[in-house]
Amino acid sequence: MTRGGVNVTDMVTPVEPPPEPPESLTDPRELLLGYLDFYRDAVLRKLDGLPEERLRTSVLPSGWTPLELLNHLAHVETRWLSWGFAAEPVDEPWGDHGPDDRWHVPDGRSAEDVKAAFTAACARSREIVAAARLDDLAATGGRFDGSGPVPSLAWILFHVLQEYARHVGHLDVTRELMDGMIGE
Repeated sequence: MTRGGVNVTDMVTPVEPPPEPPESLTDPRELLLGYLDFYRDAVLRKLDGLPEERLRTSVLPSGWTPLELLNHLAHVETRWLSWGFAAEPVDEPWGDHGPDDRWHVPDGRSAEDVKAAFTAACARSREIVAAARLDDLAATGGRFDGSGPVPSLAWILFHVLQEYARHVGHLDVTRELMDGMIGE
C-alpha cells in the first residue's frame, strides 16, 4: 500500500506491547484497576518519542492533536474521579474544551506541563479509588448534585476505562499516520 508515493509497509515500525494484567487475575477490582493502568501507560507510550511540534500537530480531519488528547484525558480523570466521585472542588473541570468546543491546550502550556498534569491526575485518581469500594456511590456536591442518579465507583471506572480504550485506538491511528509506529 502506498501513501503519497511512499510504501506505507516500509514505514511501519512495530513496537512490542507491555503485558496486560495477568490472565489468572480473577478479582474484579484488581482486573479493572490493572486495565486502567495498562491504558494510562499506553497513552504515554503512544506519545513517547514524539517531538513537541508533532505533539501539537493534527493529522486527522477532526483537527485534534496528540497533546490535546493527553490534556483531555487528564481532565477526564479529574471530572470523573476527583470532581465526580469524590466531589472535590475543581477550578476548571471542563478546561480541556476550547471556545469552539474542541479539545485544546492553553497557550504557553508545554508538553511536559500537560504530561505532569496527566500523571498527577492519574495519581490522585488512584488515591481516591484506594480509599473506596466499587459499590460506593459518588459523593454529591461536585459533578453530581443529587438531582439525578449518582453512579457507583464501579460504573465510573468502567466509563473511564472505555474512554481510554477508545482514545488509545485514536492514538494508534494518529501515531501510524505520523511516523509509522504501530503496536501497543
